[in-house]
Amino acid sequence: MSSERTEVQVRPGIESDLEALTSLYNHYVRETPITFDTAVFSPEERRPWLLSHPEDGPYRLMVATQTDSQDIHGASQAILGYATSSPFRPKAAYSTSVEVTVYVAPDAGRRGIGTLLYKALFEALAGEDLHRAYAGIAQPNEASARLHERFGFRHVGTYREVGRKFGRYWDVAWYEKDL
Repeated sequence: MSSERTEVQVRPGIESDLEALTSLYNHYVRETPITFDTAVFSPEERRPWLLSHPEDGPYRLMVATQTDSQDIHGASQAILGYATSSPFRPKAAYSTSVEVTVYVAPDAGRRGIGTLLYKALFEALAGEDLHRAYAGIAQPNEASARLHERFGFRHVGTYREVGRKFGRYWDVAWYEKDL
């Protein structure tokens, strides 16, 4: 009989994560208004997104993995979620602002994964030439609002009925945080 141990680790995303990250994101594309993408992606279509988040610099990808060690012969890893910082807008004057987001696997909610991801992301960004982080939260999403507020984000406004998905319009609340 082996003892089962579960450990969550947060690390930079790597190319071998691409298939699992795409699958996780596609869940939110198909099932929720959390992303305004309406068509699922293949891993190859998502590759430029992954490659635009290197291990250093202001645009990061942090991945939470669960390692289940069931015996001494090895372990398997499952991706529990990811967080990114991406360009806020393409014009040069916006270069010290980033848009951040976090996605947690549907079966990994309420375990503190989002908190671990944002903690690692903001620690990684601490040495970068960044002034503010922004997050858009499709409404309603109380859990996401609470997560962002825990990290010092404040609500700055809401775009009303800014996106249409699943045959209805959705609001997006915008939050900002000093970096």
